[in-house]
Amino acid sequence: MTTASVLALAACSSDSAEDPETSATGGSTAGAGGSGEEVTLDFAFWGNDVRADMYTQSIDLFMEEYPNITVNSTFLDYPAFWEKRQTEAAGGGLPDVMQFDYSYLRQYSENGLLLDLGPHLGNEINTDGFTEQILGIGVVGDTTTALPISTNAWGVYTNPQLLESTGVADFAGGTWDDYKAWAAEVTEASGGEIFGGTDYTGRIQNFEIQLRAEGKNLFNEDGTPGFDEARLTEFWESGAEMRGDDGSGISQQRLEEIYPTSGFGAGLTASELTWDNFGAGYLGELGEDYTELGLVAPPVTVEGAKDLYQKPSMLHAIAQNTEHPAESAMLVDFLVNSPEVGAIFGTNRGLPASSAMRDGITFEGLDEQIRAYEESIADRLGDAPPVPLVGYGTLEEKFRVLGTELGFGTLSVEDAVSQFFGEMDVTLNS
Repeated sequence: MTTASVLALAACSSDSAEDPETSATGGSTAGAGGSGEEVTLDFAFWGNDVRADMYTQSIDLFMEEYPNITVNSTFLDYPAFWEKRQTEAAGGGLPDVMQFDYSYLRQYSENGLLLDLGPHLGNEINTDGFTEQILGIGVVGDTTTALPISTNAWGVYTNPQLLESTGVADFAGGTWDDYKAWAAEVTEASGGEIFGGTDYTGRIQNFEIQLRAEGKNLFNEDGTPGFDEARLTEFWESGAEMRGDDGSGISQQRLEEIYPTSGFGAGLTASELTWDNFGAGYLGELGEDYTELGLVAPPVTVEGAKDLYQKPSMLHAIAQNTEHPAESAMLVDFLVNSPEVGAIFGTNRGLPASSAMRDGITFEGLDEQIRAYEESIADRLGDAPPVPLVGYGTLEEKFRVLGTELGFGTLSVEDAVSQFFGEMDVTLNS
């Protein structure tokens, strides 16, 4: 069975409990959770032993505060986590509370597998620490089915040490043409030893923020694309100056030689457009000789546009089949709002979405840099785009593969556009 058909068979519902009396922080009073009866919740997440220990500490704190609620937690690696959820969904037995991924949110929500959190927002779940944009991330249709744990945003990482060796200043912002000119200056100044960047047209996110600046979505709420063949052609053609052996960007052949390390992580490119939470990984790739990174806003397509947005690193959701919706909502509240949980996790799950949780973290180094960056782009942050359509991951990968072939010169832009629209037709109409 396909995932979609498995989930369709699993749609089920449960009665909602009455809202409990709540305190100012959204938790139940008198140290009793929900109805005050003895309740057991199942909680599932993906991660490793480090994250598991953090969740164990956090859940222990929760059970101390609500002694009538017992939480049993399990974890798997990412692929195995979703395989198990699909099996459980077919039998109507999803865990009460789940760590959730944005890519699966529409699929599970539209099949009626996730609880409507609306009645619990402002009651068991305190929303004071969330912006409207962040709360909107968990909405599918008109229903809130998940709450972001943490966020990240699109940015440009730069390498100050490499730039110093070339004598070129950091990217000072500007248009996409300004960025390409800056990248070419870096490549030329280094004699081709260091490249200004990587062909940015290989990433669908760069196409997305250009479309958002023009008032469009990559994909609309109804699943239709927000662009046509001519617009995608224009985008891919704009990367020609950075592609190939004679381009200002690193060649695709060189990237293949150093794979799986990125050009930026290998110290061969001075910039990389990516999500801001990738910084720690880059520093790990670069090694101990590199102690800092630059982080600046992406090029501007339309001045004053709300082209950027905060994307959830992960979310929490509650199964529609839970027998304890109020208590499950209280666990979600604790895991996304508690300063004590914030102190335990730091930025392990990304930059906390809730200001209450951020208050429990001592930000320093790269964590502080990311926090400051997201504050600095506040004027460019707009509402999150529609929740990814079912099959979005397949289209994102196809976009990347076609970008790679454009880099090798084995495919024309015209053929790449034709192939991508063919893939979209299959995905959107299957």
